[in-house]
Amino acid sequence: MIKAIGQFFNGQIRDPASRGQGRASEHALRLATAALLIEITRADFHVEDSERLAVDEAIIRMFELSEAEARELARLAELEVKESASLFEFTTLVDRHFTLEQKIQVVEMLWRVVFADGAKDKYEEYMVRKIADLIHVSHRDFIKARHRVERELASGP
Repeated sequence: MIKAIGQFFNGQIRDPASRGQGRASEHALRLATAALLIEITRADFHVEDSERLAVDEAIIRMFELSEAEARELARLAELEVKESASLFEFTTLVDRHFTLEQKIQVVEMLWRVVFADGAKDKYEEYMVRKIADLIHVSHRDFIKARHRVERELASGP
């Protein structure tokens, strides 16, 4: 089973040209990040349209993609999440290949998705904390990211 998961991971998430070199492609990193955002939408067992929109907006903002490209990346990420056994393959890529600043940006994106429906569920908060831990974002930076997003949302568009 573990071997099958690894093969799937290598075939879908890893760039074939970089296998064995420990490098992830830009596409793989984008897909892993989008998958984490998709996981947050599912944390409270109810996916709202506002959360889906927040995922698309976060992807557009971070990766400078068009709306169509962001929707396609989110669609591919949903497929990856359905086939995934855990967060590990996604968080490992982000942890290994993103700078601390990029990781904090991912945590901020997660918070934007959490707050997109106007409510913060305990399962969503737990999931953001878990992802932050797995990508080695300190508790201090986790809290600061949350407060930045809360201030941003309170100030309006």
